[in-house]
Amino acid sequence: MASTMRKPPGKVDILPKEIGSLATGLPPAQPGTLFVMGANGGMRVSPDAGFDVVFGRCEPDVHVCVGPSDPRVSRQHGYITREHSRWVLYNLGKLAIRFPGSRLVLGGHRAELPVAYTPLFIVAPGQEHLLEARIAAGPVTPGPVDLHEVPTYDPDSPEHPDNRGPGADRWQLNPLEKLVLVCLAQRYLRQEPWPQPLTWAQVADELGRLRPGEKWNERRAARIVTGVRMRLSAEVPGLLEEQIPPPIGNALNHNLISALLVRTKLRTRDLNLLGG
Repeated sequence: MASTMRKPPGKVDILPKEIGSLATGLPPAQPGTLFVMGANGGMRVSPDAGFDVVFGRCEPDVHVCVGPSDPRVSRQHGYITREHSRWVLYNLGKLAIRFPGSRLVLGGHRAELPVAYTPLFIVAPGQEHLLEARIAAGPVTPGPVDLHEVPTYDPDSPEHPDNRGPGADRWQLNPLEKLVLVCLAQRYLRQEPWPQPLTWAQVADELGRLRPGEKWNERRAARIVTGVRMRLSAEVPGLLEEQIPPPIGNALNHNLISALLVRTKLRTRDLNLLGG
């Protein structure tokens, strides 16, 4: 782990808690810039800063605090460093760190971070602690930027970075796709513990009662969701049967829902489509 006592001026910045979630976007930044947010704020680190971001429970000893009131989280639980042009997460603690899609990074192990938004969870029995990471992928914006003054992107805006560029159209859900996916993912949107997708029979039954004149059945619901899953499979791993070791179970739908939640294509307010 590289020394963190010295930082090149202008290449490492503190992010105040008030910036909010990294899921809704980033201020303009050099491609490869790392953003990390915890319980009380975070850090912004340029890719050439030579700076390791240490996270853990003990705020005086880390750059990003996570799980401050849970003694099961290590005082210095891990760090994120730059290796061979990639940002890499190291878990130094006893508790596993969960990536989206249920992938676990155990203590003493490492994992590369994708150039995207990645919610990470330090997994304790009965509780998880969120550490947000996001790596900038957009073009360089010249001139300094005051992070406090940059407006938060609206995920539904055409100007949001996720809604522009190659492949952006595949993430846009038509009204019918959104309706079926909100029904399928409603346990996730209601923040139920250990959520799972509804079964096709449950989806068809609920949509049939919601829209009795539209002849809903299991095959129609599955066909609509499969269309979205196949469309996104070129960009999102874990959406094809051949990528998942048996038994597959709910893995394909779970991975699809997780990807849509991360990209904010499904949001809590969408439950209004089902009547709340």
